Amino acid sequence: MTSTAPSLRPGDQLASTDSGVRVVVVRAPGEGRPAIDCGGSPMIPANGAPAAASGGAAPVTLIGKRYVNAADTVELLCVSSGAGELSCDGLPMTIKAAKPLPASD
Repeated sequence: MTSTAPSLRPGDQLASTDSGVRVVVVRAPGEGRPAIDCGGSPMIPANGAPAAASGGAAPVTLIGKRYVNAADTVELLCVSSGAGELSCDGLPMTIKAAKPLPASD
C-alpha cells in the first residue's frame, strides 16, 4: 500500500492533520512511498501545514521517541507529541528499542 506522492527521504518533516504530532523521517525505503498515518489520517508535509490543536487526550505519540514499522524499513523521530498513533501502510508503528551498550570489562 503505497501512495503516488514522491518518495520519502531522510530529513523530511511530516505533520498530522488531526493532532499536534510532527515527525522527522530518519530512515525510508529507497523506492515507493509508504502511507504514513497518525490516528487514521494521512500525514502531510510539515512545511506550510497549519498547526493542529493537540486536544485534551493524553499523548500516544511521544516526543523524542523513534518509531519503526514492522519491516524496519521506515523510522520516524517524533518532534512534537500528540494524541494520534503512528501507522505505516495500515500497521501500527512501535517505539524503537535502545541498543544495549557493550560491556566494559
